[in-house]
Amino acid sequence: MSRSPKSRNSARRTRPGMGRRERRAAETRVRLFRSALKLIAEHGLANVTVEDITEAADVGKGTFFNYFASKDHVLGVMAEIQLSKGREAAAKAAEGRQSIQMVLRHLVRGLAEEPGRSPRLARALISSFLASDSVRNILKRHMHEGRKTIGGIIAMGQKRGEIDPRLNKEKVALQFLQTVLGTVLLWSLHEKPALATWMGNSFEHFWRSVAAPRKK
Repeated sequence: MSRSPKSRNSARRTRPGMGRRERRAAETRVRLFRSALKLIAEHGLANVTVEDITEAADVGKGTFFNYFASKDHVLGVMAEIQLSKGREAAAKAAEGRQSIQMVLRHLVRGLAEEPGRSPRLARALISSFLASDSVRNILKRHMHEGRKTIGGIIAMGQKRGEIDPRLNKEKVALQFLQTVLGTVLLWSLHEKPALATWMGNSFEHFWRSVAAPRKK
């Protein structure tokens, strides 16, 4: 599955004002993540070793443990990337140039990019998050922050008359995340059609359930 320049940049982005050493460290960390993701998609998580990852990333094995406690922890970067997409969506919503419906639709597509590279990768990611307590805790922490971010977008939608103001924004944000995660899980089992199609259909159902009632 091809990835847009924007999605590639979001994964590689470094913070403004970072020094050269800090920037190189961030780039190495992302390179390890990308290499691990490619190997997991091809061979499955259980069949990938730290040595495989470092060789693919062209770094020493000792360097790997400067960034991650284990190969499972590499996947914590996935949660960081997804969270950054939520923040970008919130910034776009605040600009007011796009409807909240469009902002959330684009966010759904963005969140599907990484796991949508292959059903096998999606299954490997899900199993890794569920099997490791430490990775699961990282995911839960990022999801909590992501839920708050999405809740802010929902609140903007309610204020602008796009989303039903009677709904609890936190519950709607949770429903949004459940829609995304549930769709990824089901797609990983059925594999066809493409995840983007599944996500599009799921979003339409989600939006109909939260959209503000039409004025008569």
